[in-house]
Amino acid sequence: MEIDELKHIIEAALLAADQPMAIKQLLDLFPEQELTSNDINQAIIALEQDYQGRGIELKKIASGYRLQTTERMQPWLQNMWQQKPKKLSRALLETLALIAYRQPITRGEIEDVRGVAVSSKIVHYLMDKEWVRVLGYRDVPGKPAMLGTTKTFLDDFNLTSLQDLPSLAEIKDIETLEPELAFNVPEEQTQDAADEDAH
Repeated sequence: MEIDELKHIIEAALLAADQPMAIKQLLDLFPEQELTSNDINQAIIALEQDYQGRGIELKKIASGYRLQTTERMQPWLQNMWQQKPKKLSRALLETLALIAYRQPITRGEIEDVRGVAVSSKIVHYLMDKEWVRVLGYRDVPGKPAMLGTTKTFLDDFNLTSLQDLPSLAEIKDIETLEPELAFNVPEEQTQDAADEDAH
């Protein structure tokens, strides 16, 4: 099969799919053809090049590949929807960041770092969004659940793996983030963050 035809079929499949497609799923589109993963990869590379500089892109994420709008198009596209996306609270984002960077982590460990109780609503919301799941149970009294992120979290945040998370050094607002994440910060700074949460 010619690379152009292969490319067009893959493009159509990615457009029609309601979720990302892995290489194996794309290969399954061609049961009669003697194609390999390498053929699919070549077509994907060609498609990625076709989309360079356009408003849409072929993006590789944890679950596979998907077609999506580019980040620079967002200011225009957000006017398409009447309902604005729900803003996530600071407490929820801090909890999610701790789980992402320090998994597996228990709710008690998150509370120790943040200095305040973690609301059950936050944990339920993260689980309902399928961003967080229980990885197991710590072998200590009470057997607390150990939390970690999911493939859906990676997909929704445009990540292929946890290695794609920005390092703490890359995060611009590091001075305000460090107290909440408690990465080698003095105890009084952690307490300041807890006091701030209490208000």
